[in-house]
Amino acid sequence: MTIDIVRRPLSPATAALIAAGLPPVLARVYAARGIRAASELDHALSALPPPAALLGVDAAAQRLAQAIGRAERIVIVADYDADGATACAVGVRGLRALGADVDFIVPNRFEFGYGLTPEIVALAAKRRPHLIVTVDNGIASVDGVAAAAAHGIDVLVTDHHLPGPALPAPAIIVNPNQPGCGFPSKHIAGVGVMFYVLLATRALLRDRGAFAARAEPNLADLLDLVALGTVADVVRLDQTNRVFVEQGLARLRAGRAQPGVLALFAVAGRDHRRATAFDLGFVAGPRLNAAGRLADMTIGIRCLLATTAAEAAPLAAELDRLNRERREVEAAMQEEALADLADFADAPPADQCTLCLFRPEWHQGVVGIVASRLKDRFHRPAVVFARAADGELRGSGRSIRGFHLRDALDLVAKRAPGTITRFGGHAFAAGLTLPEAALPAFRAAFEAAARERLTPADLAATCETDGALAPGELTFALAQSLQQQVWGQGLPAPVFDDTFAVRGSRIVGGRHTKLSLERDGERFDAILFGHAEPLPGRIRAAYRPGVNEWQGSASLELTIEHWLPAA
Repeated sequence: MTIDIVRRPLSPATAALIAAGLPPVLARVYAARGIRAASELDHALSALPPPAALLGVDAAAQRLAQAIGRAERIVIVADYDADGATACAVGVRGLRALGADVDFIVPNRFEFGYGLTPEIVALAAKRRPHLIVTVDNGIASVDGVAAAAAHGIDVLVTDHHLPGPALPAPAIIVNPNQPGCGFPSKHIAGVGVMFYVLLATRALLRDRGAFAARAEPNLADLLDLVALGTVADVVRLDQTNRVFVEQGLARLRAGRAQPGVLALFAVAGRDHRRATAFDLGFVAGPRLNAAGRLADMTIGIRCLLATTAAEAAPLAAELDRLNRERREVEAAMQEEALADLADFADAPPADQCTLCLFRPEWHQGVVGIVASRLKDRFHRPAVVFARAADGELRGSGRSIRGFHLRDALDLVAKRAPGTITRFGGHAFAAGLTLPEAALPAFRAAFEAAARERLTPADLAATCETDGALAPGELTFALAQSLQQQVWGQGLPAPVFDDTFAVRGSRIVGGRHTKLSLERDGERFDAILFGHAEPLPGRIRAAYRPGVNEWQGSASLELTIEHWLPAA
């Protein structure tokens, strides 16, 4: 697939950010990502919007305070991904610190599927709770909430997913995306929502004098978990989420994180003292997610709830083993998917807007990762299915800019009734269930929805960069500075581009190329992953400045994201 290198336009806000004291390169990068004032880069806890801005949070705090005051039993129903696991751990740790009697249940995706279903309510009811609290799920659990009411159990829904046509009732709902909620951040993850509910509950208990005879819990102790769930769930890093991530990383670097989070870094061989958002998303997050994908997320939640390093270490080791197994399953599935798409890869049809794949033997827990890989490789919305029980398929989709995936699934469900049994998600990621016999109808309806919404320009893959760096700007200090910033969804890490002379190259690891590049008399080391063929003498390269650490020393190294021959 042809990929062009396209530069982001310079923003007039750059000058204002420089005037506010930002270094010129950082000012240019942030301005290109929509930052207009230095105040938007304030990542102190005081920059968080107040809890009262969340619709339903006062009612949630009152119900939780009542449960604490009456010693009622609370059961948290979690989701089986990293956001759900961290939200559950935040809920359990925070509520226990506030004096609650609380336990948790996490559905096994292979037995129960997603969310607060009537089956999960029946399982929770065996623990005789007075209150069920959902984390990272529940906004679509109309039947589950009704089942809880039939059991005489109250429900507090804490979620961030987009609601369907009907809200679950009777329930207290805290979700920034529910109708009528004026919370300024619509992008906080499920773990962020639960954290806000705890803040409101603590404030109410404080007003009632609950901490007159004992120390008030420091909920900031939970911010490493909030940061991990936020980054792992790939939500947009608006200012609220950046505060969460910056504050959580600060605790992690200081060694004040939960024992389970420190253990996840340890099994990966990463130094928590130099933790970055990348580590949360690509080191700790995948190991935590592996439990929900291949086994039972209870292992992951127990790791996050561990109170000592000795308790956390074996749980983290098991998560690391599951992650290695997940990588093997993923590699095999991706190879098979690429084989199925061989004709498409050779000559992508101009009028094909989507990818929709299924093999009966594929693993339910890994379809989302494979969909993400295919989306990245072919720049098309991709949905990958695996066989579930009772003649159903479970699928996971990933989308590109310009195509709201959850809204597209909603459209398919309305246009082809009976095709989709259940669905939910966001603009860029969603899950769904459908009868196996309905797959051809879904594939056609999904493709039709995409053709209506995507233009040829939307389907043209580009590598977007922040332009060239002036002589003397591409330094080790710049790479260090960029590495310490919080980058992620909606705030992509900087990629620059320039023309270089290739002065030397060698193959490393059998399939990667180490390069020596020259520009304006300056020499730079670079690495090009997954490429072992010779390069021309001059290239236009899109690259990320990085820090290469080897045998105790650190140096500047450019990671080549994409390259084109240059004259």
